Amino acid sequence: MSIYVGNLSYEVKEEDLRHVFAEYGTVKNVQLPIDRETGRVRGFGFVEMESDAEETAAIEALDNAEWMGRSLKVNKAKPKTDGGSSGGRRGNYGGGGSARY
Repeated sequence: MSIYVGNLSYEVKEEDLRHVFAEYGTVKNVQLPIDRETGRVRGFGFVEMESDAEETAAIEALDNAEWMGRSLKVNKAKPKTDGGSSGGRRGNYGGGGSARY
C-alpha cells in the first residue's frame, strides 16, 4: 500500500519528500506526478514505505503537519479505479448523424 500526500508545495522535489518520510522508516518509492501543460509537480504525491507500521507512523505524524509553508494532507492512498471518462469525447470528433452529400 502507499501513502497519498496532498497539498504539497509546487517547489517540492522527490528527495525532499523522501527525506521527510525517512524519519519514520525505510522509503521504498516516491512519486510526484508532473502536470503535462506546466511541467511542474501537481501538488500531490505518493510515498511507499517498507512496512504498514512505518506507513501508519508517518501518516499519524505528518497529517496536517506544516511543511514548506503548507498544511499537508497525508493518508492511505486509495486504489486507482479503472473507470472510463465521465462523458466527454471518445475520439470520434465528427459528431453523430449520417453524412449528406
